[in-house]
Amino acid sequence: MAKIGMIKFRRSKWITIPMEEYESMKSTLEILSSPRWLKEALRGKEAVRRGKTRYLDEVKKELGF
Repeated sequence: MAKIGMIKFRRSKWITIPMEEYESMKSTLEILSSPRWLKEALRGKEAVRRGKTRYLDEVKKELGF
């Protein structure tokens, strides 16, 4: 779990987070702000809901990895 800290100085407040967490959040925002990526994410979620997905191990075995 990421260590998050909140700092208050006079009237200003800010939060510190590890760089790895920041990069992850940045990537997530980039994906969610792109109509194309959002559409793909929703399509994937629907495929999971309908049971149209397979486990990675099954696909690897099928492909000979």
